[in-house]
Amino acid sequence: MEKPLKGALVVLRPAVPDDIPALAAIRATPEVHATWRGGDDLILAVTEDLDEPDVTSLVIELDGATVGAVQFGSEEDADYRHANVDIYLDPAVHGRGVGTDAVRTLVRHLIDDLGHHRVVIDPAADNTAAIRCYGKVGFRPVGIMREYERGADGTWHDGLLMDLLAGDLTTGPISDLTDGADTIGITG
Repeated sequence: MEKPLKGALVVLRPAVPDDIPALAAIRATPEVHATWRGGDDLILAVTEDLDEPDVTSLVIELDGATVGAVQFGSEEDADYRHANVDIYLDPAVHGRGVGTDAVRTLVRHLIDDLGHHRVVIDPAADNTAAIRCYGKVGFRPVGIMREYERGADGTWHDGLLMDLLAGDLTTGPISDLTDGADTIGITG
């Protein structure tokens, strides 16, 4: 991706090494750290995310400030081609439509510019705010993935697989961004 993607509220731009401290600070917030894996060395975790060869990491900017990250990868086998998305946001911007706009902006790019017909996301099954946010973009529940990921407490937790087909993408007015649907722990 060469140029930033502009949403109604956010700008998504490629993450660079200078973004690592700000992103690690966001990942260190209790709300994000509780749901986004990465261990205790968050500088290393963010660095590894940015170095992941099959993942594209984008910084989410709101009014010029870094407020989170969204990343995507894809399955390129022609018979199974699709993209996947993950996101985390600074809790200071929860409830303002930032997550909805960031996900919608990225998904629009994945469909319109990269030619994907299907996108998946997999929030924790109990993350109702994230599920509501993704639903506003057009994602639909596919099913529960039982004991999908290990939590910080060492126990296994269920995940919800959600997908969106190109025709499901909503355009939604700005007003649908700010109803509080992206309030706590947005991670996918």
